[in-house]
Amino acid sequence: MRLPRTTGALSGALIVLLGLWGALIPFVGPYFHYAFGGFQTWHYTSQRLWLCIVPGAVAVIGGLMLMRATTRVGGLTAGWVALAAGVWFVVGPSVSSLWHHTIYAIGTPAGGYTRQMLEWVGYFYGLGAAIIGLAAFAMGRYFSRPRIASEAVAAAEAAPVAQEAPVARTTAASAEAPVAERRAADVPVTERRAADAPPAERGVADAPAADRATYAERAGAPAADRADYAPAAGSAAGDSAPADPSAATYRRRPGLLRRLRG
Repeated sequence: MRLPRTTGALSGALIVLLGLWGALIPFVGPYFHYAFGGFQTWHYTSQRLWLCIVPGAVAVIGGLMLMRATTRVGGLTAGWVALAAGVWFVVGPSVSSLWHHTIYAIGTPAGGYTRQMLEWVGYFYGLGAAIIGLAAFAMGRYFSRPRIASEAVAAAEAAPVAQEAPVARTTAASAEAPVAERRAADVPVTERRAADAPPAERGVADAPAADRATYAERAGAPAADRADYAPAAGSAAGDSAPADPSAATYRRRPGLLRRLRG
């Protein structure tokens, strides 16, 4: 489940800055008249602790966790921590009315309507919404990004597939070849050579060893029958071929089984 550390680094850094802003703005805002309940700087109250300091610290912790997260589980956990801080910034002022019985727990906003709007947005509502958006964006990246190990395995598996592709195409081509060609490819080499020999050589090769010379000299006999036919009984076995080959007569040579019986 390892992921690159840069997956949530940018979102985490921004959340850290927003958390520091939320935790420190009640104490430094009065310097430039951006405050709730007066312009006294570094004034600590329990209301500011629960509504500003605590959610700001939680946001800083969640942002740091996002910056250091290298696993999917770690990144999602950090995202939830930062998300909780942002939600509390948004709902905290309203929820605090349960124990303070007023929405102005840290005091009333100072200045005119425009400045008051900016103070509510900068202290609570806008700050919390920004943290929620960044946390959700970081969690989405941790959900969608593939693992480092799966990327390496996918790259390693792609190379053998590319090398085996020609073999697969050759096999497919041989499977699509005609039946006669596939059968011819399966015949042994010696039989294919004998089948490719000229008819005269095939006839002489099939003749008995003692009669091959005699049969080869009988040019008048068909090439396919030189090995299967012998001279007729009327002609001498040792005589040479007749002057007129067409006048010679032939009889079929007895089979091997008949020879063994005789």
